Amino acid sequence: MAWFLGIVAVIAMGIGVFMNSTHFGKHPRGERLEKIKLSENYRDGEFHNRIPVKQPIDDQPFILSMWEFLTIKTEHLTPESPLPVVQTNLHTLSPDEDVMIWFGHSSLFLQTDSKRFLVDPVFVSASPVAGFNRAFKMSYTYKPEDFPAIDYLIVTHEHWDHLDYYTIQALKDRVGHIICPLGVGSHFEHWGIPASKITELDWFDSTDVASPVQITAWPARHFSGRGLRRNKTLWAGYVLETKNSGNIYISGDTGYDIHFTQLKEKFDTIDWAILENGQFNEKWKEIHIMPDDLVKAIEEFQPKNMITVHHSKYALARHPWYYPLEKMEELTANKSLELLTPKMGEKIHLKDSVHNFQPWWKEYMQESITQ
Repeated sequence: MAWFLGIVAVIAMGIGVFMNSTHFGKHPRGERLEKIKLSENYRDGEFHNRIPVKQPIDDQPFILSMWEFLTIKTEHLTPESPLPVVQTNLHTLSPDEDVMIWFGHSSLFLQTDSKRFLVDPVFVSASPVAGFNRAFKMSYTYKPEDFPAIDYLIVTHEHWDHLDYYTIQALKDRVGHIICPLGVGSHFEHWGIPASKITELDWFDSTDVASPVQITAWPARHFSGRGLRRNKTLWAGYVLETKNSGNIYISGDTGYDIHFTQLKEKFDTIDWAILENGQFNEKWKEIHIMPDDLVKAIEEFQPKNMITVHHSKYALARHPWYYPLEKMEELTANKSLELLTPKMGEKIHLKDSVHNFQPWWKEYMQESITQ
């Protein structure tokens, strides 16, 4: 028994040391925590959605959920060969070029009004455990060194597939300012970034720190956590009000909620929408929107142009890797909705009135069948 208890103690100590590793970040405390306590979205020691959510862990033990998740067999869960990626030289972009470039999952580069924005950059690791949750093979893989100096880094929430410690470390000396939800700044300060370079926002808060672009944090229906404790920091979407490219909405990870109809009420026109679409499951629909609900939301706030993200890089849910793209194309085919489907790394010119992106995943699948 003594030996057994000793082994358990050593394992527990090892887990404790691991969970306190630098890349996990640091929970808010001190003045930051006192500011958080003033938020109407924070009570009983954690942040809350406006409409409560039910997660799979509420119905069955976490270990059982993970076992089911890992053992369910899904055809085409991952691509059989490298996915096509356009290799764009970001260092040579003209400052006057208003463009958007998606890099797979939720990582996105925006250049508008002569400002460079980088959203949820994950270019090294999307997991606390080395070798777990590997990215799909790509014909070209973007790395932190591929990026020029970034004026504004925007983070939607602290999950590992949206906030990568190693990418931040590689980029932090080339980032002018960071915009993130309440509490997330604690991680950045823990990682050596001065507080003067960080702006934290509550839902509906706006900042003109990126002038002439105004940025408003928008509600999302999700959760947070990088370890065992959840919801110590906020999650959010954003609206960027720009002069050159109009209003740009970034949904972040979210389930369906009233915040979509409120977009129309607040901003009237959304010129560009970057919407979560992927890594969904019927059991998770309150925190990761399902395609049918996404189309419903789109019809409510009526964006002029849209692309979908949160797909084509990781297998975080048990659906075929291409299904989010295929399903959205199917659901929007007979509607007057402008769905753009660029390849990863392909430039979207924000001022263009006509776009011609092909369903690249279909060509890829066809080539896979004939090989």
